[in-house]
Amino acid sequence: MKPIDYFKLQAKNLFRDCKTKTPYRDEVDGNTYYKYEPRYFDVDSVVLDFGWDEETFSLMNAQHTIAVLAGFHKWTDMSKASETELEFAKLLFDNQDKINAEEWEMYIASVESDNSTTFDAESKLEIYKQVFLNVEGHKSDFLDYRLAKA
Repeated sequence: MKPIDYFKLQAKNLFRDCKTKTPYRDEVDGNTYYKYEPRYFDVDSVVLDFGWDEETFSLMNAQHTIAVLAGFHKWTDMSKASETELEFAKLLFDNQDKINAEEWEMYIASVESDNSTTFDAESKLEIYKQVFLNVEGHKSDFLDYRLAKA
């Protein structure tokens, strides 16, 4: 499966999970909240961390969320990415339990600054593989939004 197709599937899975919502009324505060029966993603955390409106959550919101989790600013950036960038994004997404996109950006920015350089996509992919992918012991300080490892 091509990486962009993989990300389309992930966005659809997130959207499907969001559609499992069931409203309930809190007896203490009287407000309406939602319960979910997700299969793929921690919907409560996604909605809370990304600030999405549960009543109007759309496939576009899901696509944006997946793009951010894969290291892009928005879905259109992902859709225009090179094959190398998409390969790297898939690794980043699949290993968000080791290091998430935000941690990676901080790490690579620091390395580039310390070495007065800017790495191209191929170099970033190789650095990621050597430093994080094939090395045990890395654990992200951030939440892994997936319920099951991809």
